[in-house]
Amino acid sequence: MTETLNQAYLAEVAAYRRARAKTDQIAAWQHLERAHILGQLKFWLHLRSHWTMLGYAVHLRQPREVIGQVARLILAPIGNATGRLPWGNIGRSNVSVFATMELPADLHAIIEAARR
Repeated sequence: MTETLNQAYLAEVAAYRRARAKTDQIAAWQHLERAHILGQLKFWLHLRSHWTMLGYAVHLRQPREVIGQVARLILAPIGNATGRLPWGNIGRSNVSVFATMELPADLHAIIEAARR
């Protein structure tokens, strides 16, 4: 099921890029948030999601989001190493780094299968 997780993650990143190309900020952030949720299960995908969010925040000149993503890039390795990640967290600066959130229904099955 790891391959399914990777494919779902890459699909969200591709959807983010399409939305960004259309300058649809709302859709772009939503796809990055979904990629983050999926990426939490794998260290490198988790870091990559925050790195991509950081790049987008810089592009949009959103200083609060930039600072939030830098903080999350520092904290993500600790969360992954300890296994204490807030599942379902969308990874944005407007949400606490400790907040567990409800998983979107369509991502739930992918995540549960990947955890096994």
